Amino acid sequence: MREKIFKTDENREYFTEEGCFIMELWNTPEDDEVSIARARVRPGVTTVLHRLKDTVERYVIMEGTGFVEVGDLPTAEVGAGDVVIIPPSIHQRITNTGDRDLIFLCICTPRFVPEKYETMTNLPQ
Repeated sequence: MREKIFKTDENREYFTEEGCFIMELWNTPEDDEVSIARARVRPGVTTVLHRLKDTVERYVIMEGTGFVEVGDLPTAEVGAGDVVIIPPSIHQRITNTGDRDLIFLCICTPRFVPEKYETMTNLPQ
C-alpha cells in the first residue's frame, strides 16, 4: 500500500436495514486488514441485534449517549470517548438514549464485508 489521503464525502452516507446511517470512511480490498465507518443513530432508535463473523469490531463513541449490548455483558451506558470491543460472532446492538444523534466509529479487523454480517433472529429483540 502507498501513502494516501482519502477525503470524506458526506453524500456517501446511507441508511441500513440495521436502523442506522453508515458512511464508509475507509473500506477497500487494497487494505483487507481494516475498515472504518461512521455510524449515526437517531434519538430513541435501537439498532437490529446482529453479529459479524470472523471480524473484530470496535465502536469509538464520538458524540451522544446510549446503551450498548454486547454478548453476555450487562447492558452498559456509553458516551463520547468510550470504546466498545466486540469479538467475532458476538451479538451486539446499540440504543440512542439522548436527544441528539449518537455518532460513533466502527473499526473492523479484518475489513467489513457484507457477507460477514448476520442478523440475530434467534435472540430476543
